[in-house]
Amino acid sequence: MRKKVIGVTPIWDDEKQSIWMLPGYMDRVAQAGGIPVILPLKGSEEDILQAFDLCDGLLLTGGHDVSPALYGQKKKASCGSICDARDRMEEIVYHQALKEDKPVLGICRGIQMINVLQGGTLYQDLPSEYGTEVVHHMEHPYDASAHEVTIQQNTPLYDLFQADHLGVNSLHHQAVHDLGTDLQVMAVSSDGIVEAVRHTRHRFVWGVQWHPELTRWDDGPSKALFAEFVKAC
Repeated sequence: MRKKVIGVTPIWDDEKQSIWMLPGYMDRVAQAGGIPVILPLKGSEEDILQAFDLCDGLLLTGGHDVSPALYGQKKKASCGSICDARDRMEEIVYHQALKEDKPVLGICRGIQMINVLQGGTLYQDLPSEYGTEVVHHMEHPYDASAHEVTIQQNTPLYDLFQADHLGVNSLHHQAVHDLGTDLQVMAVSSDGIVEAVRHTRHRFVWGVQWHPELTRWDDGPSKALFAEFVKAC
């Protein structure tokens, strides 16, 4: 049986001027029965699309802040570094995935990118724009629970986890502000931050704000999430 190939968006290292990848993303895809491949960061739109044509699904990874220019705002001092090349590449492959109805899973920056590309906006910096006592940027190690999220009933995520609440890790300073078009919230934190979304007009376009790739290898919800994604592919 042919395994499904999952295109994984590369992470950019400003200091080393090179792409890199956290092994958890690749390992979780492989654990779920897929073959992960890192997509090219740069190149013509035609080259990027040709590479993505080899893939059955798209995994949007964490990393740089999404450029506020993509959602019509000026970059604030509290916004972190951005990577224009990555924003461009992800915009190209995301819209192609929707066009071909290829499944998409967005993690951390990934959920934010999905929201922005659907016309939504972000908090550029939670600590300065959304004062809260909930820990959204935990200390290492990242395989523990930083806070709980409430899973919304009547959503595919609830059907998958069969639970009202889930303890998650958390490592972000940006988050969904205004929800994008055709997106449904599937989970929220106790302070009201959107923690999971899905695209209502496609069979599998999900985003989660936490990091299932950093949890323990035997973590049930993380395994289930990646398995559902690869199965959809």
